[in-house]
Amino acid sequence: MNKIKKNDDVIVITGKDKGNRGNVLSVDGDLVLVSGINKVKKHQKPNPVKGTSGGIVEMEKPLHISNIAIYNSATKKADRVGVKQLEDGRKVRVFKSNGEVIA
Repeated sequence: MNKIKKNDDVIVITGKDKGNRGNVLSVDGDLVLVSGINKVKKHQKPNPVKGTSGGIVEMEKPLHISNIAIYNSATKKADRVGVKQLEDGRKVRVFKSNGEVIA
């Protein structure tokens, strides 16, 4: 079971965007794309076939999964994720600090 999933509220714990929060847009192995985090400027050539104009484009780049942590709204801090099995056999993600189930 993945500890970080799409649409999770996460906080950056290291790097230039440390302390910033955002929602996970996609998870691809060890790389996580977070909205509004790790923005870079890319010089892009115009492509008349695709209909894109050239210039400097600002885009988001993925972060390594070790540089983010899930945000616990109850404690207002970053938290670690654990996995717990319920009585009916389902596995759910829980916050390590208070044991609440992650929605």
